[in-house]
Amino acid sequence: MIEKFINPFTDFGFKKLFGEEQNKDLLIDFLNQLLPEKDQIKDLSFHQNEHYSRSAEDRQAIFDLYCENQDGEKFIIELQRAKQTNFKERSLYYASFPIQEQAKSGMDWKFDLKGVYTIGIMNFVFDEHKDKPDKLLHHVQLMELEMKEVYYDKLTFIYLEIPKFKKELHQLQTRFDKWLYLLSNLNKLTDRPVELQERVFQKFFDTAEITKYNPQQLHEYRESLKQMRDYYNTMETAKLEAGEKGKEEGKKEEKIQIAKTALAQGLSIDIIQKLTGLSAEDIEQLK
Repeated sequence: MIEKFINPFTDFGFKKLFGEEQNKDLLIDFLNQLLPEKDQIKDLSFHQNEHYSRSAEDRQAIFDLYCENQDGEKFIIELQRAKQTNFKERSLYYASFPIQEQAKSGMDWKFDLKGVYTIGIMNFVFDEHKDKPDKLLHHVQLMELEMKEVYYDKLTFIYLEIPKFKKELHQLQTRFDKWLYLLSNLNKLTDRPVELQERVFQKFFDTAEITKYNPQQLHEYRESLKQMRDYYNTMETAKLEAGEKGKEEGKKEEKIQIAKTALAQGLSIDIIQKLTGLSAEDIEQLK
């Protein structure tokens, strides 16, 4: 490896930078750039990222990160490396888990739900937003259409389209700009830019510096990097092999072809589910 800093879009990199207890201040600072002033986070606690539906027949959900803030509000943070056909639907499905887990038995519970935030950090652009290159951060809530007012503010989806960020170092003006620059360019940097000297970014660089890792961590990072490259190669290969897309049968065939290619390259069923939206049972049948 010739990079000085890890790639934040690998599983290892993302969880090393944002998913460890000693680095939760990095996650808090980053999330606060996405949230409005009234929703700022003071503290976070990490929770188990694997969740099961109440019905044994239903799918499980494995979040990249699952956190709770000081007010008991839930945060699902998902890193999506490549385009997925039903990413918005998956976000909605995932949000149902922290909603359901708040239910309490007995007649005394009054449905007093805490807020749920699902945050998608996407290394792709939504097709319907390609003609809006300057709109890279999306806040979505239930709205009363005629009055155009927020109808319910305890369910929020935040999508961040990373490829739309094009600013150079000298153009960075806000903390939000700086975080996006780091996510977009971290593994390409050979040193710490003078424009990113704040304490939180110095800690971020310290955590990302590859030479500080022990042999086990280096091995895990290399495996994660290989997995990410296989992920992209699988997507590109499947696009070529699936043929014409756009018809429903073509979309189904594309998903199956992606799954077959991913299985052949040794990717896990969990990753293939994220790639395709197919069930674990469907994927098992393709082996």
